[in-house]
Amino acid sequence: MVARYPKSLQDVIDGDVIGPGYHSLSKQLQARVENVKRPDTPKVIKRKAASHDDDTDEIPAEQRASVQDTYGCISWEPKHLPLSETVESQLEKKEEMKMLKNNYSTDVVKELVKCTYYTQRKDINKGESIQKLCQEWPFLFNEVGMPAHFQELTGVNLMGNFLDNVDKKGARLLKFLRYVDAQKSKRVLNALLKLQTERGQSSGCSQEVIEMLLLLLAHFDEKEDLLFHCVETTSLAEDVQMEKVPPTPFIIVCGSSCFAAETFMLSINKKIVNDHITTFTSAICLMFGSYYCFNIHYPVELRSTLEFLQR
Repeated sequence: MVARYPKSLQDVIDGDVIGPGYHSLSKQLQARVENVKRPDTPKVIKRKAASHDDDTDEIPAEQRASVQDTYGCISWEPKHLPLSETVESQLEKKEEMKMLKNNYSTDVVKELVKCTYYTQRKDINKGESIQKLCQEWPFLFNEVGMPAHFQELTGVNLMGNFLDNVDKKGARLLKFLRYVDAQKSKRVLNALLKLQTERGQSSGCSQEVIEMLLLLLAHFDEKEDLLFHCVETTSLAEDVQMEKVPPTPFIIVCGSSCFAAETFMLSINKKIVNDHITTFTSAICLMFGSYYCFNIHYPVELRSTLEFLQR
């Protein structure tokens, strides 16, 4: 199709053919097939966090769940235990992970998460609270366990894929936002000027990701305070005021800005589930992965930015 109608269908930017030239068309066809195959009756119950208007303290998150589908997942709820596993061995591995503190092997944790994936999904899909999941499966919320779970769930390498795409597309995206979009949108221009002041001379992957994300929020006219909030650099998890934190996955920045932060925290359902994330890139990946791993809707107020990141 692309070979026959290159002027209409080929992926070209500024006269250069991008990749094989047919990636966009093939992805559109694939998405169309997947959408047609999706059943009319949704299969699963997912936690709802679409708007602040219907969030109340009296109704727990599980009861505020709404029906949604398994789009994007290849193993949303496995039907059978792995051949080498039994109910008893799952409990043993679960307890083994609880005993592991700061001194653990990354490879060992990845293997334990992979082996107990069946039981993790059972607990998540039956609506266990985030607090209980945090107690029972602590590695689900850190930089080792969540990517391992996400890989089993979607078949996608969470952090590897994100970093690869930032390498391939980040510079072009930032160039567009800085030199094209900023000339058209006053909001983007103001965000860019503010970022240049905060960023100073710092550079690196995380700094590029911060700038990219903040300019995307400005481009889509979506609010930063629904995605992250700054607290004192020395703040501990128990010091953070959670009243104004949204129930959706949320990043708490320990510093005066994302550029100046020393660490980051992740909260879900107004509970801090990881209080020591070392880089902004890791925090973004864990925040994004939480939507998939814990069956959470994108909030309406951030849907464009999150959808852009997903794609």
